Amino acid sequence: MIPGPELFGRYAFPPNVLGYCGPADSGLTEGLSVGDAAAELHHVVRQFDGAWPYLELIGGLTGRDPMDRQVVEAYWVGNELLEHTDTLTWGNSLDGRFRARAGGRWDHVESGIIDGVPNHAFHVFCVYPWVGLLRSGHAGHALTIIDRCRIRWGVVESSTGHEVIVRYAPLTWDGEILAFGDPVVETVSSSFGTGLLRVGAVVSLHWDYVCEELDRRKLGYLRAMTMRHLAIANRSHGNLAPAIEG
Repeated sequence: MIPGPELFGRYAFPPNVLGYCGPADSGLTEGLSVGDAAAELHHVVRQFDGAWPYLELIGGLTGRDPMDRQVVEAYWVGNELLEHTDTLTWGNSLDGRFRARAGGRWDHVESGIIDGVPNHAFHVFCVYPWVGLLRSGHAGHALTIIDRCRIRWGVVESSTGHEVIVRYAPLTWDGEILAFGDPVVETVSSSFGTGLLRVGAVVSLHWDYVCEELDRRKLGYLRAMTMRHLAIANRSHGNLAPAIEG
């Protein structure tokens, strides 16, 4: 079992090191996982203004600390804790945290609340502006950001411990809907703590890093969360067609 603080670090490190999310010099690579280090990480995580509201909400709804392992897993990958989502509390939390930031896009965010849950996939597909930008002439850049920002899954083809070759299905955009394309092979890095990975293992990916190996349960939740919120994104932009998983 990976402790909650370490699990958070594995998923938050890739965008943080690129300067996209959270504070500079967050110290996530320092292995903040026990004792005083874990207490310090609570302070650091609060500065991740995308992730923290969701962790706080899931923790509050389930009577757990926001850095509890299952809470962290629920946000990044998905698990049974999300079945406790109260729509009114969930909607009020989003309204208070993101309405002003979303501006004219708030209607799209609000329309997804009834079918969405507080998972990273909701934030990527329903809160971030990138899905809307697909229709505004920035499709290539926007699609790349969405595909790298979502938590992906892939199969390990080889691993040196530092570099990993994986096969995964990227998102595609045909001008109307987001869907999954044919699998491609790419080289990514191991996030701190993952170590040498076995060939054939299914792993989660965030930006250009492996976050962890996924068992059948975790993979099922990650796929379900991705498809659920991808369908909301397609619907909210005038398309009822579901994405077809590659």
